[in-house]
Amino acid sequence: MAKMKKTAMTLLSLVMMTSLAACSTNKSNDASPSASGTNGSEAPSPRPEITLDVFSLTSNFSGDQPGWFAKVVKDKFNIKLNIISPQLEGADAKFSAQMASGNLGDIVIFGGADQKWQDAIKAGMLLDWTKDSLLDNYGKNMLKYAPKAIEKNKVNYGSGTSVYGIGIDVGPDQAGPSEAKELNAHPNLRWDLYQKIGSPEIKTMEDYLPVLKKMQEAQPKSDSGRPTYAFSLWGDWDGNMMMHTKAWAILHGYEETDGFNPGGFTLISADKDEVQGILDDNGLYLRALKFYFNANQMGLMDPDSLTQKFEDASNKMKDGQVLFSMFSWQDDVYSTPERLAEGKGFQLVPFKEERNFSNGFNPYGADRFWSIGSKTKSPERVMEFIDWLYSPEGYMTSNYGLPGMVYELKDGKPVLTELGEKALPANDTPIPDEFGGGNWKDGRSQLTNTFKFTSVNPETGEPYDYQLWSSQLAKPSNKVDESWTKAMNATSPKDYLEKNNMLAVQKAIFTGTAPATYPDDLEQKRGQVATVIKEYSWKMIFAKNEAEFDKLKKELVDKAKGLGYEDVVKFNTEQSQKVFEYRKNK
Repeated sequence: MAKMKKTAMTLLSLVMMTSLAACSTNKSNDASPSASGTNGSEAPSPRPEITLDVFSLTSNFSGDQPGWFAKVVKDKFNIKLNIISPQLEGADAKFSAQMASGNLGDIVIFGGADQKWQDAIKAGMLLDWTKDSLLDNYGKNMLKYAPKAIEKNKVNYGSGTSVYGIGIDVGPDQAGPSEAKELNAHPNLRWDLYQKIGSPEIKTMEDYLPVLKKMQEAQPKSDSGRPTYAFSLWGDWDGNMMMHTKAWAILHGYEETDGFNPGGFTLISADKDEVQGILDDNGLYLRALKFYFNANQMGLMDPDSLTQKFEDASNKMKDGQVLFSMFSWQDDVYSTPERLAEGKGFQLVPFKEERNFSNGFNPYGADRFWSIGSKTKSPERVMEFIDWLYSPEGYMTSNYGLPGMVYELKDGKPVLTELGEKALPANDTPIPDEFGGGNWKDGRSQLTNTFKFTSVNPETGEPYDYQLWSSQLAKPSNKVDESWTKAMNATSPKDYLEKNNMLAVQKAIFTGTAPATYPDDLEQKRGQVATVIKEYSWKMIFAKNEAEFDKLKKELVDKAKGLGYEDVVKFNTEQSQKVFEYRKNK
């Protein structure tokens, strides 16, 4: 899971339960080109309005796409987007229910090349993009800007000719880390408070706890007078394991997946031939559970973590209740321009053992996928819309809106407007009615990425990420960045981690074969074991004392192994050995 990676905001909506059986309230199949201008002059589309159901296994938002992005899509394509997120009610159960209904929606966004993806293909629930020359006629941008991602899906997931989707985060074919100034996950602390307590050295992950305790004592109340905590967690992003616990493995160079392995109960090194089971006694997962248990014993854990969702935790971050941010984008809501000008904000505070997992550029695309449901009534218009998102114009627009709103072009180069300076990256800045109204944060696209954000836009010669625009790099920094840069002798967190050999970069691989999937018996075991692991992980963190923690840990291991944990780990480990061979041949 780059600074501008989409922050999926949870908006519980009654429309969440809208039946996909009535997928596409389409009034027409008409796929004639939309009437649209360029560079900010969109004319309303003359085609009949349709609503596309987007069944997204990666989103924590359900309902109609709001705000400025909704207006862009409506004006250009005469399309409304109804986003349905199974994450809000149990992804596995909701996906199974939709498979049973025979309809997954118009657009389907998968969280990986896992069993769900394979099952949907086998069941005929996804459209073959080569049917009726759909890709050739309406996918010209994908064929031009993401050809290897298309080819990968022909070979890996089709019959060598069929295409059932395209991966996200498509990037150039080059070596090195693909992040911008920040990585997706690294340990950010309230920099002003960290300095206030004397900037103590942090050698191991456990060393954060006494540091955070001093920071909490230095500021026990938030801006609104609520108690501060080091950690405010949420459980609605948990998958095969507790997401926040797995995140500490990411900071040590390990991830759950590797581009071939299905997600399971192993952690795989980004650049070493190493695999560990999450219940290994000396492994990173159990170590992180003990870390969070100790944090709770010290009064550093928000007690609402057991029950709250992402949006609840985000609101607490915004209020200043949270002192530690695991994800670089998570603290955007606190680090507003006003606070940064005052010297308040978050920045990377690394630990000596840190070795961050880093994604390399991947011309084949990452393991999340855009697909089209086979029951859609408007395949041409759906394909045309997805294809637009894989164009430089579409990707810029999905991130920033039309030129003239938060950015404009000067001598062909993008420059933030006054509104953009206030709105970016994730602020509640009001948006004028002419651009769709509402506020910037809520109006952002609730869909997933297409290109890697740090890739270069061929039309401007600048990266898509606004932080890397030459116009932004030339600007004076705020008080927090100035202080951090001086103290760390680095221009950015990525720069610091790279200089100090604290990155573990994962290579892109092209296997020429479909990713591994679990046999039916192992898939059943995986689901049962995952439920136990998540339940006990949260219980262990909030155990009343160490004796109870140890008791729960033993129960977890015994129950997981009794349900087939070791069988799943054995399968994942065997697949990882294949990945290590692919890496050598890259």
